[in-house]
Amino acid sequence: MVKVVGVAFKEVGKIYWFDPNNLTLSEGDKVVVETIRGLEIGLIVKGIQEVNEKDVFELKPVLRVASMKDIKRSIDNESEEAESLRIIKELVKQNNLPMKVLSCEFTLDHKKIIIYYNSDSRVDFRDLLKDLAIAFRLRIELRQIGAREGAKIIGGLGVCGREVCCKSHLREFSAVSMKMAKEQDMTLSAAKVAGICGKLMCCIGYECDFYREQRKKIPGVGDMVNTPITQNCPVISVNYLRELIKTRDSDGNVKEWKASEVVRVKQAQMQAQPDDDSDDIVDD
Repeated sequence: MVKVVGVAFKEVGKIYWFDPNNLTLSEGDKVVVETIRGLEIGLIVKGIQEVNEKDVFELKPVLRVASMKDIKRSIDNESEEAESLRIIKELVKQNNLPMKVLSCEFTLDHKKIIIYYNSDSRVDFRDLLKDLAIAFRLRIELRQIGAREGAKIIGGLGVCGREVCCKSHLREFSAVSMKMAKEQDMTLSAAKVAGICGKLMCCIGYECDFYREQRKKIPGVGDMVNTPITQNCPVISVNYLRELIKTRDSDGNVKEWKASEVVRVKQAQMQAQPDDDSDDIVDD
């Protein structure tokens, strides 16, 4: 077993594991660590705990508990980011590059600036890097990120009217597929299933297990059921949340039942369709 401590560098950022380095550390402490980007200040969000050595690798040590000087330097760096971002965007525009700059940040020691962007095509940075080096006189790192990571940086409101999950509480992204949306009988159009990032909404995965369990015990559309008054009626619609189904009898009459009132007698023969695990969106 090995001791680790969980550190996050953003308010709702991914948790990274570090060696506590025999320091007395608690949740809420700010610490200085060295990452692949350089010296950074992070917040302990998971206290010291023991894990199997096989579950972690290349643990770097916590260098120290952040001092007032470290915290002030971090605040000063953050205060420069807005103006730095304006300069970067202007230089990108001057170089006519097909990229969208999302944010930038300095390492704690102010020796490097990391610039986050996304782009749908290959970008030739050679001239831009020269201009950035002149403007900042620091080491420059350009880091391309995906649409979901971009939405997490910018934030915004989802179709539910609340702040997007990736900005409010979701530290890491889980896999979401079109198959999940189909299992929940969602309308497969961009207006219904796409988030502000243009990808499938992360919340589609929240209720997926519930719908899968409901489908096991409640007859689906096309199934044949026996109702309290008729036999062998096809199911024409299902509300899995309210556990209600509608059937049509041989005379064409439609009636709604509680799922507990009907008994499945035969699975209708349906054409097999391949599973769709992609996150592509169907346009309106």
